Amino acid sequence: MPTYSYLAKTTTGTPKTGILEAKDEHELSKILRQEGYILVSAEKEKTGNFARKLKIGIPFLGGKKVSIAEKIMFSRNLKVIISAGISLPRALTALSEQTKNKRFKESLSEITEQISKGKAFSDSLSNYSDIFSELYVSMIKVGEESGTMEQSLEILAKQLERKHELEGKIKGAMIYPLVIVSAMAVIGVLMMIMVVPQLAATFKELEIELPFTTRMVIFIGMILSKFWYLMPVAILALIFLLRFILKTKSGKRFFDASFLKIPFFSSLVMKINSAYMVRTLGSLISAGVPLVRALEITARTLGNTYYRKSMEESAEEMKKGTKLSQFLENFKDIYPSLVIQMIAVGEETGQTSDMLAKLADFYEEEVSRITKNLSVIIEPVLMIIVGIIVGFFVISMIQPMYGMIQTL
Repeated sequence: MPTYSYLAKTTTGTPKTGILEAKDEHELSKILRQEGYILVSAEKEKTGNFARKLKIGIPFLGGKKVSIAEKIMFSRNLKVIISAGISLPRALTALSEQTKNKRFKESLSEITEQISKGKAFSDSLSNYSDIFSELYVSMIKVGEESGTMEQSLEILAKQLERKHELEGKIKGAMIYPLVIVSAMAVIGVLMMIMVVPQLAATFKELEIELPFTTRMVIFIGMILSKFWYLMPVAILALIFLLRFILKTKSGKRFFDASFLKIPFFSSLVMKINSAYMVRTLGSLISAGVPLVRALEITARTLGNTYYRKSMEESAEEMKKGTKLSQFLENFKDIYPSLVIQMIAVGEETGQTSDMLAKLADFYEEEVSRITKNLSVIIEPVLMIIVGIIVGFFVISMIQPMYGMIQTL
């Protein structure tokens, strides 16, 4: 997606400059209009933006990615320093000197320079969308406008902490099955390369008639033994192909739909996405972001196509005066009924952000509980799969020998 550097103004004439990603200038104008700005001019970024993205993606060019943990520490420390009465430029200078991440250090120094020239903090952050998400920038902007910067930073730090914890639990739960599957794949390939060709030579010498399954195993083994050096290339090609498919709308939609239909995992996926949605939306609302704008921002933070679509359509319906809980009834297949009911209660009592925070806590605990038991559930499944594969291999290789013994 192309990146544009732009100049925009409010209806009162207040200027704003920055960099945003958009499909074209029409979409850029729409995004800015939602923020209350009118696009004056826009220019597509070329080499500069490409170089920035290249540095971000390649560590040896000084582009180490800024982790969530670093952003949590930044938000916490910035809140403490600002609450002590220190000016924002001095606070950012101090924090840039403390960070060890070269990319983050350079970005903070550039942001400090922009603020010293009179640019708003939120506008400066928006130029670094690879580090500071739209959610982060929006909440900082609310803090600037309402004079509640410390509160906004506190909410952001909690939001990032919860996200970090949830992602950590999910990744931790997946380590065990990935290790088992990887070990199984390596052992299987070694067997095919080292053992199968020897057995194939023996069968050939004995002139034994081989069953179809044995011939298939030998064929695969001979191919792997001859072209084993192409395996790393094939694995990399498969990874790149998968990433390419996931970047296409149809491919992403297919995988997102598949995960929502797989038994057991569908429940986990629903709870994870519901937790992300209610936590992000609740944080934005509690910071003072208008509901429609909060829904639009939340939509862009969600990875699953169907959840993103539900938020985008909800934002459009809210503009017509429809209640959020009422419209989410159309998405009962992806949202648990508890989510819709709690949002309805929040709307009736005027405590939507509190209800969303409680919902987020509940579903994060649910995800934590499920991920703790995930290895217990996956272990027998993996054992069955390993047993089937080993059994197929052993039977395919032993069956010809057994047939030969019977003929003696």
